[in-house]
Parts: sequence; C-alpha cells; structure tokens
Amino acid sequence: MFEFTHYNFNVLDLEKSMKFYEEALGLKEVSRIEPADGSFIIVYLGDGKTNFKLELTWLRDRKEPYNLGENEFHLAFFTDDYEKAYAKHKEMGCICYENPEMGIYFITDPDNYWLEVLPKE
Repeated sequence: MFEFTHYNFNVLDLEKSMKFYEEALGLKEVSRIEPADGSFIIVYLGDGKTNFKLELTWLRDRKEPYNLGENEFHLAFFTDDYEKAYAKHKEMGCICYENPEMGIYFITDPDNYWLEVLPKE
C-alpha cells in the first residue's frame, strides 16, 4: 500500500515562492531541510488540514529558469469559495487561463508552474 506524501517544484527565489503560495493558496511552511554547505534548501508547505505537502526546492547554483516545456502538468486545488478565490487571484494578477464552461481557472506561480483552481462540490 502507498500513501501520498508530497509533490515537488524547483524554484529560483524561495522566499518569493513561499510568499506566493501562502497568499494565493494558504500553504505555509511545515518543515525545512538545509544542509551545512548551503547548496540547497527544501521547504515543505502544507494547508494544516490535510496530509498534502508541496515541496519547494531551491538550488544555490541554479540561476536560469527551469524548462517547463509546454506546461502540460499541473497541481489542482479545491476551494470552498470559488468566487472569493477567483477575485483574489484576479487581484494578484496570477490567472493565466480561464475556462468558464468547465468552471475552472489556472494560476501561475513565480516560476510559471500552473495550478488549477476548482470549486468544491
């Protein structure tokens, strides 16, 4: 048997990404790994309600943006208040794609990862 533990995104600016995920999705730091040599930092973010964790990995020597291809992958999040979430993300300027017929939209984080927002039914 397997149990879900986390999903990883590599990021260029850890603090900027952490701020984005807290503001946009309410995810906060739950743990961190920092080796003595400072070559990387791993931060796990969670919502405080579920076991879901998003792992953000920062690599000291990485300077160029990550190649995300055509962004054919994404994470999806349910929200209890779709209209409120939509208004917040619109104000943040992070909505990158909308599909009103399906009742969904996507936001992008500072590294251009796509995140789907769905109403909880």
